[in-house]
Amino acid sequence: MSKQLLSGNEAIAQGAWEAGARVATGYPGTPSTETLENLVHHEDVYCEWSPNEKVALEVGIGSAMGGARTLVTMKHVGLNVAADPFMSVANTGVNAGLVLLVADDPSMYSSQNEQDTRNYAAFARVPCLDPSDSQEAYEFAQRAFEISESFDTPVILHETMRIAHTRTMVEATNVRREQDLLDYESQPSKYVMMPAYAVARTEVTNRREDDLVAYAETCDLNRVEMRDTKVGVIVAGALYNHVREALPDASVFKLGLSWPLPPRALADFASKVDKVYVVEEACRYFRDHVAALGVALSEPPAAPLPRSGEIFPSDIRASFGEPAPEHLPKMEGLPPRPPAFCAGCPHRLVFCELRRLKAVVTGDIGCYTLGAVAPFRAVDSVIDMGASLSMSHGMELAGVPARTGRPVVGVIGDSTFAHSGITSLLGTVYNGGKGTLVILDNRTTAMTGAQGNPVNGVTLSEQGKRISPLVEAAEKPSVLDRPAGKPLDLVALCRAIGVDEVIEADAQDLKQVRSALKQATSHEDQLSVVIFRSPCRLVERSRKAAPVIRDCRRCGTCVNIGCPALGKDETGYAVIDPTQCIGCGQCVQVCPFDCIEFE
Repeated sequence: MSKQLLSGNEAIAQGAWEAGARVATGYPGTPSTETLENLVHHEDVYCEWSPNEKVALEVGIGSAMGGARTLVTMKHVGLNVAADPFMSVANTGVNAGLVLLVADDPSMYSSQNEQDTRNYAAFARVPCLDPSDSQEAYEFAQRAFEISESFDTPVILHETMRIAHTRTMVEATNVRREQDLLDYESQPSKYVMMPAYAVARTEVTNRREDDLVAYAETCDLNRVEMRDTKVGVIVAGALYNHVREALPDASVFKLGLSWPLPPRALADFASKVDKVYVVEEACRYFRDHVAALGVALSEPPAAPLPRSGEIFPSDIRASFGEPAPEHLPKMEGLPPRPPAFCAGCPHRLVFCELRRLKAVVTGDIGCYTLGAVAPFRAVDSVIDMGASLSMSHGMELAGVPARTGRPVVGVIGDSTFAHSGITSLLGTVYNGGKGTLVILDNRTTAMTGAQGNPVNGVTLSEQGKRISPLVEAAEKPSVLDRPAGKPLDLVALCRAIGVDEVIEADAQDLKQVRSALKQATSHEDQLSVVIFRSPCRLVERSRKAAPVIRDCRRCGTCVNIGCPALGKDETGYAVIDPTQCIGCGQCVQVCPFDCIEFE
């Protein structure tokens, strides 16, 4: 045994490897991303980024059916994308263990909404495990595979941002328990979900649910901690630690298995305390389901807990009327630190031009969402991955260009286009849509840490390690002995789909950006796709000497491109911070008086 300081994601990767996982798939999404990025460094497990979460889960289902223990990772909104195969595999069951790591994001640090994945677990009747620290994340990852195979079901391993990214001590064996590949047997009545077979499988799911409830009553994943019997708290996940800090004397029912709930065990706990409270964040999952079991719940005596966002020990103390500990006062007058495009970001000039055009911009999920904030204020909507292209078509159907006199432009990144933008574009072409669509090809999945994607063709295995064979060398080569990934040809794809006009331009060249957008938005009778190419600064890290400013006219044009290396001095003159400037030349191009130049 060895002790290591690991984040929840690192601990889950370690636990999955020790449990004998052979295949791992996913789509990068904060806060789950680092799990596969750590797992890929282990031997004897194949890891890949899929184009989206639905594909990742479908690959995982096939792998588990084929007899290999499989981990599939995604963030909470990713399970929305994967909901179709998820609901079906909940009915079919699995062969080898199939574990879905789903990471929630209370307070929406990197997400467009808050969701509680445990609602999906209850909806699909799939077991859900809730670790409260990295040690449990490591242990629960292994238990999840055992439960999956014992009950012939996929299992959700649920975490939140606080578990995923907080490092705590983990005692691990560092020994992999090799699992033989299970035999594959053709079973259409189990895996072919036509109505006649699906009805029969539902009866199997009903019996499995009864078995899981019986298991929940006695399993050691749940834990009762009796202390002062005046207050009893039902809690799971990271909030267990907050409850222990805020209410150290309270009795606690700690749920490690958050679906199914154990009715008799909860009722027994309630009978031993004067009042029972539920502490949870972003949702009423526990409150509604525990109350439905007949357990009488009380409201916190001093104030309700927050309805949204992360809950902290201070919130719990306030709700229960406990005094706050001594702490330093909040510092006032600190300058704001809003998110911003990096110095030299290739998206900057595109959004400057869209702002100048007064375009109605339907945006998408990625770094370029920042085109909605100052100084650009050029994005009118961001709904979900792939929505930009579909919504621009909807804007056209509603007659927005004609009624406003403004062009409608859908903007999407290369990774998001591969994720779910291709079908959106196909729908627009199929239905004769017109207008302008922009693909920002920065050669990576930038927002989640510069992962590979189908457009740049860089696979997770290429980024992380040489692929290890899934099966020992035999007469036939391993299915993993394959060449490097193949990049998607965006131009060829758009033309094959039937796009009327495809324009390519350098995103770092203001004249090309301006010309491309002017040409694309000048048409009313055809569909134009503009592909702006230039690598993300996380990929292309070269830098040149900063330009110099001479005879500044104080017009502010350069500062309005929102570069963090540009600012004004106390007299209003533009200045360049050489520690941040990478010499991209964007400011040189936008200055209307040629006051900025390279020496």
